[in-house]
Amino acid sequence: MPQSTPYVHRRPFVLAVLFGALLLSLLVAPPAAADDGPGPPAGWTARPAGGGSAGQDARPYVYLEGTPGAVLQDRLSVTNPARTPLTVRLRGDGPAGPWFRFAADAVTVPARTRADVPFALAVPRYAVPGGVAGEILTVGGGEERRVPVRVRVGGPTLAALTVEDVEVSGRTIRYALVNRGNAPLRPRLAVRAEGVFGTLLDRPARPLPLELAPGRRVELTEPWPDAPALDSVTVRLRVTAGGGARDEAAASAAYVPVAPVTGGGLLALGVLALLGARAYRRRIRRGRGETGTGAAAATTPAPGPDEQPAEEERHLETAGAES
Repeated sequence: MPQSTPYVHRRPFVLAVLFGALLLSLLVAPPAAADDGPGPPAGWTARPAGGGSAGQDARPYVYLEGTPGAVLQDRLSVTNPARTPLTVRLRGDGPAGPWFRFAADAVTVPARTRADVPFALAVPRYAVPGGVAGEILTVGGGEERRVPVRVRVGGPTLAALTVEDVEVSGRTIRYALVNRGNAPLRPRLAVRAEGVFGTLLDRPARPLPLELAPGRRVELTEPWPDAPALDSVTVRLRVTAGGGARDEAAASAAYVPVAPVTGGGLLALGVLALLGARAYRRRIRRGRGETGTGAAAATTPAPGPDEQPAEEERHLETAGAES
């Protein structure tokens, strides 16, 4: 069974078909109304082909519908009522501008002629389902015309939003939002912080001033000017968006008054050092006193076993005299 040719290989074929259709349209297009006035090609028009000229049946814009990866085709009518040829340059503009494909960047329309210029619109494979606006910008004779184009991209829509990398630093809460779906989102944020003794912060959900495109990641900050000086906190962020997208993440932090703790620690160390120095000096003095007493006791000889104290000798002598 033959396989379908990838889109990237069909592009030259599509451009060749557009170029052939362009040449054919220049040959078979009916002449425009005569213009009696000579001069530069003024009064030319550009509008969607088909549906009449400029009456009520004319299409106000080009409408195309397809799925991601599709190649859509339509035609643009350029009318030159002047007596001289008109060269018009073509390019896409707007959000869908890069999707336009032309057989040639410029088209020369003969005098008094209407040319139906074919073009293609290649819907990217990563296109988000929904409506996309664009324009075909035509410039010629010092003037420009814009033809609106409305594109409807089919397919399921997925809304997915995550909040990541939550960090609490001082008076600032940092976090990141990521659109992981295929639809643009307008997120809403709610913040809540719990401390040891209860709730410290409770901000209800509010819309953020941004639109998050599919696949986009943005880093944001949330101020917290009245953050505590001493506490252990848990900050919780909750994000929501249309389509049921929601997510939640939390981070913890400890708030400690660094300067008072440092000063008190130094003061405590100083007091301990002073008390230690005093105790050391007291021990030194006590040791010196005990050493001096021991030396004095060592210089006084103790009486021997055969020696009697002087008082005992005098007492014996007195007792002998009385007898």
